[in-house]
This record gives sequence, structure tokens and C-alpha cells, in this order.
Amino acid sequence: MKLTDIAPLEKWAVLEKDIHRQTGMDVNVFDPGGYRISDFKAWVNRLCPEIKATDKGQSFICAPAHMNIAAQAMRTRKPAIEQCDAGLIKIVVPIFVDDEFVGAVGACGFLLDDDEVDSFLVYKMTEMDEEKVQSLSEGIPTITTDQAREFCRYIERQIKKVVA
Repeated sequence: MKLTDIAPLEKWAVLEKDIHRQTGMDVNVFDPGGYRISDFKAWVNRLCPEIKATDKGQSFICAPAHMNIAAQAMRTRKPAIEQCDAGLIKIVVPIFVDDEFVGAVGACGFLLDDDEVDSFLVYKMTEMDEEKVQSLSEGIPTITTDQAREFCRYIERQIKKVVA
């Protein structure tokens, strides 16, 4: 079963936009292979688009974080809250229909609690100038672990409305 068997692509895009408005995070719906199903993109900081603009950033920071955290969410059947290698929060809420994993909602782009961007790691992985990384990291929104858990509950409720 595919996500578009459950609801049209437009409805999933509305879900992404709604969750973004509610949480402020960068939100995407992913198929089981980890591919975004819509072209909705709302960057929430200046660093992430620069990381994703590099092949190494996408391949070594963004994609592995999503795949690892999505695998955890799929295995446990519960939302997962972790960090990508850059130090930013990544939330993944699995989408199940009966016992079938059909995709996930991912939200990211903030710092969790009092964490900071790992500018040295971003520099090493992307070859982006470390000072540029530090500059782009200024002003990244921060949320608490409790807020992240509430965002997970909100995302779960929104998914249930679409899947119902």
C-alpha cells in the first residue's frame, strides 16, 4: 500500500503545511524508502539549506539521520526524537495502516534544549567553511524535549485524521 492509496498527494501536502504552521519545523511526508512525496519545503533556519545543497551534506548528514531515525520509529511503532550529525533535532512519526508501515512524517531544523550545532562535524562532512557554518547557525530556534514530545503527539493526531 502506498501513501497515495490512503489519501491524494494534495492531502498529504496540506498535512505537511499544517504541521509546519503548528510546530514551526521543516516538515515532510516520506514513503517507506525515505523519499519525500511532495515538493513542499519551508526552511526554518539558514544552515539546513546550505547543508542539503552539498552532495556530501545530503548524503552524510540528512539522509542517514532520516533513515536511522525512521527505522527506529518503524521498529518501535512510536515517534522517535533524535539529532542529526549536525546537532539539530529530527522527529520521525511512523505511519501505519493496520500492521503495514506505509511511511513517516519527519520534522526537523531546530536545536533541542541547550544543544548547539556541531560546526566542526558539518565542516568536515561538507567542506563548508567552519566560520560560515557558525554564522549560519546563529538564531536557530530551540525547543525543549517536552515541546518535541508534544509536537509528536500533534503529528500523530494529524496522521490519524488522514489515515482514518
